Amino acid sequence: MITKRIIPCLDVKNGRVVKGVNFAGLSDVSSPVELAKFYSDNGADELVFYDITASAEGRALFTDILCEVARTIFIPLTVGGGINTVDDFDRVLKCGADKVSVNSGAIRDPDLIYKAAKLYGDQCVVISADVKRVDGVFRVFAKGGRENTGMEAVEWIRRCVGNGAGEVVLNSIDTDGVKGGFDLEMLDAVCNAVNVPVIASGGAGGIDHFVTLFKTLPKVDAGLAASIFHFGEVAISDLKKTLYENGIPVRI
Repeated sequence: MITKRIIPCLDVKNGRVVKGVNFAGLSDVSSPVELAKFYSDNGADELVFYDITASAEGRALFTDILCEVARTIFIPLTVGGGINTVDDFDRVLKCGADKVSVNSGAIRDPDLIYKAAKLYGDQCVVISADVKRVDGVFRVFAKGGRENTGMEAVEWIRRCVGNGAGEVVLNSIDTDGVKGGFDLEMLDAVCNAVNVPVIASGGAGGIDHFVTLFKTLPKVDAGLAASIFHFGEVAISDLKKTLYENGIPVRI
């Protein structure tokens, strides 16, 4: 059985890791390089690094910190933020990223995923979807959750996977930072629509939420979280031990 992955997420703004609630009210956490090394040394399976204001500010993702992070860690690294062209994919991969996450760039240019997958392979291309319920419908949001695109989310994700995205990060804006548990309804809808790995993001408040996630939705491949790891509320070693004891396969 394929092991479930535990993935800390570094949301980076102005060179520092930050965290907020429902994509707002950001507070400073730590140095991304120090935090990345800590997670790499303490059992994280992968790391996700987002330059969270690059798209909204219309600039390219900063690369100096990224290069330093990539040099420091020994686990796969997914990078996103300000990815708008194939050249952006090339630049980030050359900095040491293993996978590139695209969100607003794919909304602006639906062919971007197809072009990047052709050049670098499906395994390199991750569609990161920020999704929120609007009048009971799952809608895709752009620019770090600031802008409602009006697109229905499950169909959009299915289309991106059809174009070559090899993995989905599903960020529920409704549950982000609230610590009330993952958005199981939203995740179930996406897992049933695609046949590539799906990473659950948004809502983790404790170890039990990961147990519930993987027990309820065995199709989910990984759980991603930020603040509970950043602020020491959950140690990855403790989380994996509990998952293992609950019959959920993990890399110990």
